[in-house]
Amino acid sequence: MPDLQPIRWGIIGPGTIAKTFAEGVAHSTTGKLVAIATRNPDRPGLSDGFPGARIVNGYDALLSDAEIDAVYIATPHTGHAEWAIKAIRAGKHVLVEKPIALSAYDADAIFHEAKKAGVFAGEAYMYRLHPQTAKIVELVKSGAIGEVRIIRSSFGFSMGSFRADHRLFANESAGGGILDVGGYPVSMARLIAGAVSGQPFLEPTKVSGVAHLGQSGVDEWASAVLKFPNEIIAEVSCSIMANQDNVLRIIGSEGRIEVQDFWFASGHKGGVGKIDVIKGKDRQTIEVAEDRYLYSFEVDAAGEAIRNQSQEFAYPGMSWADTLGNLRVMDQWRASVGLEYGVESASKRVLNIAGGKVAPGNSVPKRQIPGVAKPASVVALGFEFFPNFASASLTLDSFYEAGGNLFDTAFVYGGGKTEAIFGDWHTSRNVPREEIVLIGKGAHSPLCYPDVIAKQLDQSLNRLKTDYVDIYFMHRDNTDVPVGEFVDAMDAEVKRGRIRGIFGGSNWTRQRMDEANAYAEKTGKTAPGALSNNFSLAEMLDPIWAGCVAASDEPWKEWAKERQIPNFAWSSQGRGFFTDRAGRDKRDDEEIVRVWYSERNFERRDRAIELAKELGRHPIHIALAYVIAQPFPVIPLIGPRTIAELEDSLSALDIKLTPEQVRWLEA
Repeated sequence: MPDLQPIRWGIIGPGTIAKTFAEGVAHSTTGKLVAIATRNPDRPGLSDGFPGARIVNGYDALLSDAEIDAVYIATPHTGHAEWAIKAIRAGKHVLVEKPIALSAYDADAIFHEAKKAGVFAGEAYMYRLHPQTAKIVELVKSGAIGEVRIIRSSFGFSMGSFRADHRLFANESAGGGILDVGGYPVSMARLIAGAVSGQPFLEPTKVSGVAHLGQSGVDEWASAVLKFPNEIIAEVSCSIMANQDNVLRIIGSEGRIEVQDFWFASGHKGGVGKIDVIKGKDRQTIEVAEDRYLYSFEVDAAGEAIRNQSQEFAYPGMSWADTLGNLRVMDQWRASVGLEYGVESASKRVLNIAGGKVAPGNSVPKRQIPGVAKPASVVALGFEFFPNFASASLTLDSFYEAGGNLFDTAFVYGGGKTEAIFGDWHTSRNVPREEIVLIGKGAHSPLCYPDVIAKQLDQSLNRLKTDYVDIYFMHRDNTDVPVGEFVDAMDAEVKRGRIRGIFGGSNWTRQRMDEANAYAEKTGKTAPGALSNNFSLAEMLDPIWAGCVAASDEPWKEWAKERQIPNFAWSSQGRGFFTDRAGRDKRDDEEIVRVWYSERNFERRDRAIELAKELGRHPIHIALAYVIAQPFPVIPLIGPRTIAELEDSLSALDIKLTPEQVRWLEA
């Protein structure tokens, strides 16, 4: 067998952890350190910690270096996602020091880029690849302490006093304990809980956190309780201003396992790790002797994955799903204590995740919507599910950079959070307001009255940081109120210039729309010119939410074809009905079963699957293309939760169904 060429490593961010990693490369069997990148190449003593490596001036220079196969990223936390994505786009494999990103949303964007590029991407929790960790898992699985019930783990130290110049106390650098060291006990707890259930890891069903936030706003000490579906409870804690015992305790029905500094294993340069198994007064110490350098294990695990053309670590390394789950726990922990870093705010996060200026693209086609002066993208982006600006901005940036300019907001979404996020987004990116087509909605039940419209629009425009919307919908109807009163209220906003395009009803019946138009014609008021009802290849059998109206059946189609009133259709892809979540034999999702399950819909789903195979696409792509292909204007509202989901939806926009294909799908 011919000798394999070593994986040629480059390092971005030559700090203390990078020097330790370099030692791991030097003592690995697969890797060779070729170069380090720095923004200060003349720093005295820089090369001492990286013997034999070239010093490269600037991070970008390293990414363009043809002699580099893989990049280890050891910048401060706030640079991890940016440089990981830049490295991936340069065709490099990446290993990113933990945490791989500030949130699960950011990490998901990294993995999406890696998937597209076909490169390896991993998060560097070095202890996961050490034999001691495998031994701990083996003991748990063997029932050495009976049934596991409680896991306690900490990683805490004290910096002595507040140091304003240190990264651990800098809110702008995402300092504090949770992101820096809290991920270790969380990842171990999830690993052990998973081992008990015969899985690589397990996600908690509940996360409750507390913390002390110091004068700079970072967590100086914090704890969290995790409850897992197999009834295991984990208590984890971290600190940068409190020395803790740092013992992993796995407590079972017959005893407990204790490991001091589990992440340190047998030491950076090898040694003997100790695992204590305690049953009553009996204590058995299991020694794990290992002469290899601790960091060499993750270097070789990454190297083997790269050689095998695998894009992620093998178990028990941190797979993509494992990393995302770990960060989701830390996201919840941070949310519990109200910890948001300054760099996640709109005033600081003014660039996209790759560190570039957000600029409009042109891959998403546009159409002219009757009554709207500006061309609008053929799909509208809704983003009500995101917890904060940082997470939502990923999708907003990507949609706009793809050419999307139609955005769906509402007064009630997230208690106003969605509107505020959009206002922060378009102002922080300096997106020209005249390029945006903005949908606003108000007067949702139970406050569905004419006099509410102006009052809520006052608040909406303030949150949206604009003085008008292009399209406005009453979010629900109230048939106890004469329709003319609603028309009068919306017409008044048109005259005030706060609705500058079209308005109408969301979840209105066609009879009510006809009454409204008749009233407008009789009184000389502006007529409703838009609808926002459900429209999908799968017909909604039971309203998803109370007061919802579907417009997918034949009478609705005839009405829409005759009047050519645009419908901004929500749940246009059947909310999972055209994915693997649904099927004649799948009944776990109560909503999908209640709303969509009928033989007629399954026949349409079968045809969508058949056509998707013929076109080399997915059924959900066919479902979206079907909506756009109608002989009357339908604008789907899409609500992707990740960049990957967004790009998947947008990939369907090049499917042009013929009228014959549309009729065949309906059958």
